[in-house]
Amino acid sequence: MDRYDVTGMSCAACSARVEKAVSGVDGVSSCQVNLLTNSMTVEGTASPSDIISAVKAAGYGASVKGKPAQTKETDPAEDTVRTRLAASLVLLVVLLYFSMGHMLLDLPLPAFFDGNHVAMGLVQLLLSALIMVINQKFFINGFKGVLHGAPNMDTLVALGSSASFAWSTYSLFIMTQAVKNGDHSTVMQCMNDFYFESAAMIVTLITVGKLLEQRSKGKTTNALTELMELAPKTACVVRDGAEHIIPADEVVKGDIFIVRPGESIPVDGVVREGETSVNEAALTGESIPADKTVGDKVSAATVNQTGTVTCEATGVGEDTALARVIQMVSDAAASKAPIARLADRIAGIFVPTVCAIALVTIVVWLICGAQAGFALARGISVLVISCPCALGLATPVAIMVGSGVGAKNGILFKTATALENAGNTQIVVLDKTGTITSGEPEVTDIIPAGMSEEQLITAAASIEHMSEHPIAGAIMREADRRGIAPASVTDFRALSGSGLTAVLNGQTLCGGSVSFISKLCDVSGYASECERLSDEGKTPLMFTADGKLAGIIAVADRIRDDSAEAVRQMHEMGLSVVMLTGDNERTARVIGKQAGVDEVIAGVMPDGKEMAVRTFMETGKTAMVGDGINDAPALTRADTGIAIGAGTDIAIDSADVVLMHSSLADVPRAIRLSRAALRNIRQNLFWAFFYNVIGIPLAAGVWIPIFGWTLEPMFGAAAMSLSSFCVVTNALRLNLANINKGYSRGERADVSVAAERLRDLLSAGEKYDVVMHIEGMMCEHCEKRVKKALERIDGVESAVADHKAGTASLKLSHEVPMETLAAAVEEADYKVISK
Repeated sequence: MDRYDVTGMSCAACSARVEKAVSGVDGVSSCQVNLLTNSMTVEGTASPSDIISAVKAAGYGASVKGKPAQTKETDPAEDTVRTRLAASLVLLVVLLYFSMGHMLLDLPLPAFFDGNHVAMGLVQLLLSALIMVINQKFFINGFKGVLHGAPNMDTLVALGSSASFAWSTYSLFIMTQAVKNGDHSTVMQCMNDFYFESAAMIVTLITVGKLLEQRSKGKTTNALTELMELAPKTACVVRDGAEHIIPADEVVKGDIFIVRPGESIPVDGVVREGETSVNEAALTGESIPADKTVGDKVSAATVNQTGTVTCEATGVGEDTALARVIQMVSDAAASKAPIARLADRIAGIFVPTVCAIALVTIVVWLICGAQAGFALARGISVLVISCPCALGLATPVAIMVGSGVGAKNGILFKTATALENAGNTQIVVLDKTGTITSGEPEVTDIIPAGMSEEQLITAAASIEHMSEHPIAGAIMREADRRGIAPASVTDFRALSGSGLTAVLNGQTLCGGSVSFISKLCDVSGYASECERLSDEGKTPLMFTADGKLAGIIAVADRIRDDSAEAVRQMHEMGLSVVMLTGDNERTARVIGKQAGVDEVIAGVMPDGKEMAVRTFMETGKTAMVGDGINDAPALTRADTGIAIGAGTDIAIDSADVVLMHSSLADVPRAIRLSRAALRNIRQNLFWAFFYNVIGIPLAAGVWIPIFGWTLEPMFGAAAMSLSSFCVVTNALRLNLANINKGYSRGERADVSVAAERLRDLLSAGEKYDVVMHIEGMMCEHCEKRVKKALERIDGVESAVADHKAGTASLKLSHEVPMETLAAAVEEADYKVISK
């Protein structure tokens, strides 16, 4: 995707013209033009020179986009508009004094002008001409658009102002003839036909509107500007044994840099020395500082708070997390939402249609017997009240503000389509491991038998600290949390995945699964306890000391603290929630019940997740939430793919929305933000359409015969100048949106039928070529280990391991020797007992 800056656009008709011109270039597969950011994104094989030439041929300017946006407080374009406006207002006050002051406010005129109507007309002509020259941009752009066959908003302004000026000048010449002939009534009639103040007022009021619009549009990009200003400008690097302060953009990968308390981290890196806590709110929105120690990653623009750390640079320039966030927000703002298509189609024909309506208005009033000046005023009012700009800004301003609000809260929408689709979600499909659960086993229950709880943890930690199994890691973390250090053991042995044994102070310790320990001692008294733990989705581990049961420690991949609350909020929002997992049915049901989901689909392979999403998409708009490589196909397939930020790069690349926190609570928040943005867009589009539907007939004089309502050209110009300002201001209200509650939408979709159909599809597909019986699997992490070992073998398409059943079921693309399969399992430290 190539990005370009586009100059010379003033309204939606301009952006539609540029888009049409570039889309016609050979090799361009898609083109999106953003009026808000004056930018364009192009996909395809066309060269930049061909694309720029096409834009120039359409009457506009273009250049390849450099680094994102300036961050100056004041836009030079805004300075230019402000200068033009100041000069115009000074002259306009004088013009209004001569044209209307003596009549409306009874202000005295210089004696020279007393009864000198021609002199009054000449002064008004000169002042209005000066104001039109000051605002010549409207006339240059407007008539240039006509010459290129692409009339725009400036064309309407230029035609309206020029027509007022031309008719007034004509009336001035008629007045001079009447003065010569002594025809006083014609002189007074000509005075009433002067519209010099309207010609000047039109361009001045439109300039006021442009200034208000530019200032408001600048506020819509505040979030992006603030993000870009977060990155520190300098870094303290260590080179040749000495510290050097250098610009942050000169840091290269592999550089060693030092960050002291209170300083911002200049680039992405890994801590090599020291410990600290880092405030990552700038990137994730999380206000609680994260502790960092050797080996932990740190990100650019986050703030070091407590200790001095030495880090190695791993991501610099555009490779930092901050740069990727900025790029995502920029891409979202530059893209176009599907809801904008109707406005784009109307904008493409808007200006020619308005010109035709203005011409018809003049002709109809003349046919009805109105004076030429009155008919012309009605046509001019139609030209200057019509506003294609509001149509063009209705969607992009809301997208820009919505994307910025999301970025501040750790929610990144990659495109405008993602922002729109998320709000239409009806069904949320959740991957279990790492999304609903932490993805890391934890100790959940400790049941001593013959020794104290502390002694049991000490014994378990002493033998488990020699193992690399995930369950061992859970026990070690529990011991560390309690301040218990493992004791030194001798004669340590791992028994083919079934269990562990070691000697501690002359006492033989054993630990392992219930089936393993039951062969060593009588555990019948604890059978019901083990059954209860298994029913709760936990893995019970038994430990013995000199052949006597010492106790049970249960381990489970516990659901995240906020998962149940997140699911409850999604239900309140009218969303149906489904959990997908590759785990066995028993464990999956327990987790699903704890989380409160509507449906649980267990035993799902990676390709099955993609099929599951397709199945639910037939029922309603579906979002898939996941974090792993095996979630990528499903994330891509879903109407909206949502990746948990702590997930794999592949999952993040496949997703439409990225959550910087590892929190399921951000899913309902993202959907609420999307719904708020959609509502704002609909409000903007309604206002833009409603304004023109009401304003054009009023300006044309449709209501004069009924209600006597008349709209003078200057008031039409004022209305036009305010329309775009209102749209942009309404979009800014998104900054006040509460994305933590509300935004419910009707009844939940019934997913039970789709769930049953999916289970049938999965069952029909589970015709395995080989079923292996394996001893030693104790938890879902064992299942993953066996699965990974088997799927490495050429010929094994997929493998499903079940530690409860003690089996591994395989699908083969061609025959694989059983010895090869068994060797792979045993190499992973598990024992094949039958094939």
